[in-house]
Amino acid sequence: MTNLQPPQTSLQRSQAKFLSFLASANLSKLGVVSLVVVSLGFVTFVALQIGDRTKVHRLKLAAGAIQGESYVISKAIEQVVEKYHPNIQIEVIKTGGTTENIEQLEQNQVQLATAQADVSVGASARLISILYPDRFQLIVPNNSSINQFSDLKGKRIALPKTGGQFQSFLNVAAHFGLAASDFTFVGETELAANEAFLRNQADAAFRVRALVNPSILQLVQNGSARLVPIPQAAAMKIKYPAFEAGIIPQGAYRGNPAIPAIDLATVQVQRTLIAHEKVDPKVIRSITTAIMERRQELADAIAQADIKPLVANINPPSRDSGLGAPIHPGAQAYYERDKPSFVQENADFLALILTILLLLWSWGIQLKRLLVRVQKNAADEYSKKAINLLNAVPKTNDLKQLEAKREELLKLLTSAVNDLDKDVISEESFQSFRVIWQIALDTVRERRITLYQQQSPTLPPSQVSRTP
Repeated sequence: MTNLQPPQTSLQRSQAKFLSFLASANLSKLGVVSLVVVSLGFVTFVALQIGDRTKVHRLKLAAGAIQGESYVISKAIEQVVEKYHPNIQIEVIKTGGTTENIEQLEQNQVQLATAQADVSVGASARLISILYPDRFQLIVPNNSSINQFSDLKGKRIALPKTGGQFQSFLNVAAHFGLAASDFTFVGETELAANEAFLRNQADAAFRVRALVNPSILQLVQNGSARLVPIPQAAAMKIKYPAFEAGIIPQGAYRGNPAIPAIDLATVQVQRTLIAHEKVDPKVIRSITTAIMERRQELADAIAQADIKPLVANINPPSRDSGLGAPIHPGAQAYYERDKPSFVQENADFLALILTILLLLWSWGIQLKRLLVRVQKNAADEYSKKAINLLNAVPKTNDLKQLEAKREELLKLLTSAVNDLDKDVISEESFQSFRVIWQIALDTVRERRITLYQQQSPTLPPSQVSRTP
């Protein structure tokens, strides 16, 4: 039997049309809402990206005493970083030295700091770079009977009982079987300690500073004081991995008569730039890029002629150098920028599924990187030679020898230019070498002025600079 449906009434037909309209309206509304949500999400994403790029990062850098080398170099870093990265603002803070720097960094009161490599850092510290080497320098009066470190037992030491220098002194003392109770320490501050030494109220002064440090120069420049060697650096390194063997060159503080009279063995440690682990890796990478690639501008930003050459020592931290802190991810990203990508490292595997064209392209990239590496190695040899000449200049007390070193520098530049023309070295590598070469040449000029003035004290500096 057929089941017939009754015909719809006018009211039923109207209800059906109304329900159909509502359904259609709901679908349209859902589409509009979805579009609005997606649009808002996209706008939010773009806004966040723009905000991240334009955000101003304000950092504090603890850098030690105002007259110290690390403070002066930190101010130069501030100037160069802000020039090329206006969204990074650095405030350099004066402090009492490494220990205070590390404490403030650990408490996140500062985000950057300079520190002696032999002083233990906190868990939050991360390395950015090596700045320059600090030498352990022991100064005694000329008429003193102190000829070695162990002779200091029972003596008055012009050294504040705070900071990294004090810890370094105790580490050396421990190596020679001495303790803090074996000494009397004079001076609440380094300035007060210097004054005590100059007034014969101390038997010796100990400093961990770069060569030709102004405060040490003040202690020895009148010829009434001398430096004492601190040997056995290699033995000390067994217990203190950051210790390295160093030399205080003959004539470093005065050429005639020479101070010191001969090359003196000593201990040296690296002065490092560190950051708090929570600083944005992108910000640290920008800072690392500036200090590694703008060395000439860093030198130009330093007024003190004796501090300018130190920027040539700025280098990446080495994992096996005895430095305690790990490298900051931002700095690591810069240092590893030339490493091959994942695709290139697995080229053999990917070749199984890629076309011959892609395989050939990958090999082309590898060959190009090899060429760049070869060019960089060639440029590094030039840089090493320039640094060797730079380090030899302070020990040169003869104008003819100084002129010979200047001619060696000129020949070195000529050879590098020829290799640049032959594509043996790249333009980027040549510019890095050129910065170090210029610092070396400037150092030769400064040394020549010093030697001329020693020989002819009445000769004006302007006339010395024009002397052939």
